[in-house]
Amino acid sequence: MEANRRVRWGILATGGIAERFTTDLLTLDDAEVVAVASRTEASAKTFADRFGIPRAYGEWDRLFADEDVDVVYVATPHHAHREAAGRALEAGRAVLCEKALTLNAREAEELVTLSRDRGLFLMEAMWMYCNPLIRRIAELVRDGAIGEVRTVQADFGLAGPFAADHRLRDPATGGGALLDLGVYPVSFAQLILGEPDSVQAHALISPEGVDLNTGMLLGWSDSGASALLSCSLVADTPLTASVTGSLGRIDVPRGFFFPERFTLHRNGREPEEFESRNDPHSFRHEAAEVMRCLRAGETESPLVPLDGSLAVMRTLDAVRDRIGVRYPQEAAAQA
Repeated sequence: MEANRRVRWGILATGGIAERFTTDLLTLDDAEVVAVASRTEASAKTFADRFGIPRAYGEWDRLFADEDVDVVYVATPHHAHREAAGRALEAGRAVLCEKALTLNAREAEELVTLSRDRGLFLMEAMWMYCNPLIRRIAELVRDGAIGEVRTVQADFGLAGPFAADHRLRDPATGGGALLDLGVYPVSFAQLILGEPDSVQAHALISPEGVDLNTGMLLGWSDSGASALLSCSLVADTPLTASVTGSLGRIDVPRGFFFPERFTLHRNGREPEEFESRNDPHSFRHEAAEVMRCLRAGETESPLVPLDGSLAVMRTLDAVRDRIGVRYPQEAAAQA
């Protein structure tokens, strides 16, 4: 792709996350949204009219077949990620797919294999990894600013309540706290420590069979490090994170996954404050990374590597195994 050409996006789905992403995307001068698709043409047309998008499709495959589309942003619910992203890749389109990447690690492995076999770009939309301050935290840890990492703590909880017919409580759509919210604490911990080799979990399960409140303890045997993480649909948790090492600590205040600031505590020194110079609550950072990769001819992002996304999905699978949550599609696939 020419370095100075605008990247042309297609948006798949028209819900709240698609609206937020498109709003931020259109603030980038080198991005253009040329098409949107939904399961109904009326929904796609309403979305297109709102954002000035020239083409609206009521069928997914018409978006994937649009030769003007360089990359598709998949913003469907979790249960549709595998199908939507897979069909886009099969049609030759690069893909940015919302997190969690899929319902489970098996589906994620299928997508990654497909993208690698086709030589096509695929990235999970883990916007936290592209945030400048999160990148700075990871850099400080790698450089030994706090010594050997001993513990990671992070939480993401919403007070709700969510009605029984809400998608967050529907097993068929990948409902529950884990895939929507827990993916952030798990991804934060694994950004710092990599994939754990021990996973313990406990949860409050809804009558529908999804997790409403989940606590996780991850362990790394080589270093002895641990991560205490939680996610909830029934409690307004602090939304904070901390990384403690042998020589200090990093504290991230409320909204840890899009921080405006964080504090570095080094033993024997005054605390150091780091603040964002950019809008932290923005999807522009991940969109810019996608476009950088496409122009550079890269099929994977070094900021959101596919092997990292696979590792997170394996941990989420392990958590669900411990708490006894299984999605209907998984049972059907094994029948």
